[in-house]
Amino acid sequence: MKKSKTRLFIEKQISKNLMIYIKGKQLHFLKNVLRVKLDDIISIFDGITGEWHANIISVSKEKIAIKVLKKIRGFEPQPDIWLIFAPIKLFRINITIQKAVELGVSKFVPCITEYSNFEKLNYKNLELNAIEASQQCERLDVPKIEKIINLKSLLNNFPSDRALVFCDESDSSLPSIYEEVKSKVSNYSKWAVIIGPEGGFSDQEKNQLIKEKNVLRVTLGKRILRSDTAAISSLFCIQSLVDKRQPVLK
Repeated sequence: MKKSKTRLFIEKQISKNLMIYIKGKQLHFLKNVLRVKLDDIISIFDGITGEWHANIISVSKEKIAIKVLKKIRGFEPQPDIWLIFAPIKLFRINITIQKAVELGVSKFVPCITEYSNFEKLNYKNLELNAIEASQQCERLDVPKIEKIINLKSLLNNFPSDRALVFCDESDSSLPSIYEEVKSKVSNYSKWAVIIGPEGGFSDQEKNQLIKEKNVLRVTLGKRILRSDTAAISSLFCIQSLVDKRQPVLK
């Protein structure tokens, strides 16, 4: 019995002795890329119960059958961090999704702004990217990808208990994202970062954002960063601080 480093996300709740049939792209990956064999052991997770070992008990052209053996890791929730982003070119948005998953984002919220150049998204492609990244980075869940929403609707319904980190490239005199998040890290248990399109936010949109009482307006430095770079660098900063956060006092 050979143990594999393979991890698969299973879209159903896992339990001991459960029989699962692998089809589609996951079948192709296991059979033709990894060339798994009978009695190989793979790891599977469902985003609910944790991570499990499963034994490959049959391999055919149409499917691979696996049987769940035992739980090897209990479920551990990620920090509650949303990435709100204006859609950008596909190859760059794919990189953003992958890296944001690795950095612990719990939800993606695509958002249309005045200077957005893209208003359509291939949700299936984004979901597959999120699943693949979760499988590779040892996460026990897959972040949710919301349907696209315009900025005004987002702000009108934004939860009051969630900090919204607004990276404003137009004012380098603002506090750095590290300083501002560190000073407020004990005040919030829920976080979001909003990243605009390549053209940034309009003056009207900036005014709307600034009026939100839970907005932390910050700078990412003197240089103007591309949207994907800004998302990844800001998430790294927030995640590194939030992971060390003490429990919020009620």
